[in-house]
Amino acid sequence: MTAQQDLPAIAIIGAGPSGLATARWLKAKGLDAVILEAGAGLGGQWNPDAPHSATWPGMRTNTSRVMTAFSDMDHPEGTPVYPTREQMHAYLTAYAERFDLAGAIRFGCRVEGLAQVEGGWRLDWRVEEGAQTAVFERVIVATGRQVEGALPDIPGLESFAGRLGIRHTNAYAGTADWVGASVLVAGCSISALEIAAELAHHAGEVTVAYRRQRYVLPKQIVGVPTDHVMFTRAAALMAERFPPEVVAQGLKAQVLKVAGNPADWGAQEPHENVFAAGITQSQSFLPAVSEGRIATRPWIERIDGRTVRFADGSAREVDGILFGTGYALSLPFLSPEIAATLQLDPVGMDLFAQTFHPELPGLAFVGVYELLGPYFPVVELQARWVAESLARPETLPPAEQMAQVIAATPPEFRRAPAIPMNALAVVFARLLGAEPTAADWPGLERALMLGPLSPASFRLSGPDATDDAPIRTAAAAAAFGHIVDATPTAEEQGLLGALAG
Repeated sequence: MTAQQDLPAIAIIGAGPSGLATARWLKAKGLDAVILEAGAGLGGQWNPDAPHSATWPGMRTNTSRVMTAFSDMDHPEGTPVYPTREQMHAYLTAYAERFDLAGAIRFGCRVEGLAQVEGGWRLDWRVEEGAQTAVFERVIVATGRQVEGALPDIPGLESFAGRLGIRHTNAYAGTADWVGASVLVAGCSISALEIAAELAHHAGEVTVAYRRQRYVLPKQIVGVPTDHVMFTRAAALMAERFPPEVVAQGLKAQVLKVAGNPADWGAQEPHENVFAAGITQSQSFLPAVSEGRIATRPWIERIDGRTVRFADGSAREVDGILFGTGYALSLPFLSPEIAATLQLDPVGMDLFAQTFHPELPGLAFVGVYELLGPYFPVVELQARWVAESLARPETLPPAEQMAQVIAATPPEFRRAPAIPMNALAVVFARLLGAEPTAADWPGLERALMLGPLSPASFRLSGPDATDDAPIRTAAAAAAFGHIVDATPTAEEQGLLGALAG
C-alpha cells in the first residue's frame, strides 16, 4: 500500500522533544513536515504510555526546570525545581499545542525502512491497516538514543536464578516489585544510582556494583541546581583553550569542593584523574551509602545461580539484578548502505557535528547522542540549526569541509560515550550564529560565562533573536540565588581573566 500523496516534502521520525523542536523550527522557517510517531501519543521518553519509555512513576528530572525547557516556553508557575515525568509530558503537550504541531503528527506509524532513492529518501512504515511508503526530499531522524538497553557480557549471566530475574533499568517501573528483596544494581549511571537510592528505602538489601567509581555530584549545590553551576560557557571555553590535564585538575577541584570524594562517604575510591573516573549525579546515593542502606562493590566477575561474585572476591545472593549499563545506539530501519556510510555501530556513527553526513544530503539526525547534562537547550539549538540549514542551504558547510572534519576527528571523540552539554551547545550555537559574546553583552558577562547555558541565552544574537532575551537570560542566571548581580567575585575575575588571556 502506498501512503497518501498529500504529504509535505520533509519527514521527521519521532515525536519526542527532538522531533517536536525540529518541527517547531522548521515551521518557523516556512517549512512543513510530517512527524511519524510509533506510539499513540507524543513525548517520547516522557510519555508514560510509550512502550520504549525508560521513565517510571514518580521519576523526576535530574536537570532543573530552567534547563529542561525550550527557549520560548517556560514551565508553568509552581513547577518544582525538578519536574516529574507527568509534568514533563504535560509541558511537551502544551508546547505542541502552542506551536500547532499536533496536526503534523501521525501516530501509530512504526518506521521500518529508510533508503536513499532517486529524488530523495524512501520511508517505509507500518500502521494498523498495513504497510505504507512515501518518498521525501528530506528526512530527519529524531528517535532519541535511550531506546535499546545494553546488557554486559558476564560469565554465568544466563544462569541467574533469582526470583525477580534480570532487567535493564529502562524496564524499572517503581519499587513495588522490589519490596523486601535483595537487589543488585549494576552500573554507575545517573539512572542506576537514582534507582538504587530509591530502592534503599524499600528493598531488603541493596548492592551497587560498577566497573569504576565515578565522582558523584548532587542535584543541587547549596540550593542551586548543579547544571547551573557545572555546565557553564566558561567551562566549555576552558576545555577548548587549556591542556586536558589542566582542565581535569580544575574540574576535580571543583567537584571535590561541592561533592567530596565518594570514598569519604563509604563508596569506592575513584581514579585520580576525573576524566578517567567520569562524573555521575545523584542527590541521595552517597548519603544512602554512608548510612549503610547501600553497599558498593567492584564489577561482577561471574554469576552462579543466585550468587553474584565480585572482582574483590566477595559474593552476595540476590533476588534480582537491574542493569543500568547504558544504551546501544539502535537505528534498525536504516538501510545497510546508509548504515555502512555512517559507520554505524552500537556506540555511535560518523557525522559532522552530530547531525549531517556529506554523502547523505537531505538526511539529518537530531538528538541521537548521549549527553552529560541537560538535553533541551542542546536539541533545540540543533533543531534551529537544521531548520536554518534547510531553509538556507548556502549556510551549510560544503560537503568537502564536512568530510575533512569527520576524517580529522579522533575515533575516541567520534564515539564519545557522553558529550558534555555545554561543549555541544557552544558548537551548535556557533554553527547557527547564535553564540552570544561577553563583549556584545557587557552587562551580562557574568551571567553568560558563569551562569547556566539557559535556552534564553541563545536568543540574544543571530537568527531568531528576541527583545526579551536579555531579561530572561539574567533571570535564568539569578534563579535560585545564583548569579544575582553583574559583578564577578575575585575568584571569578581570575577565571575570566585567564580565559580572556
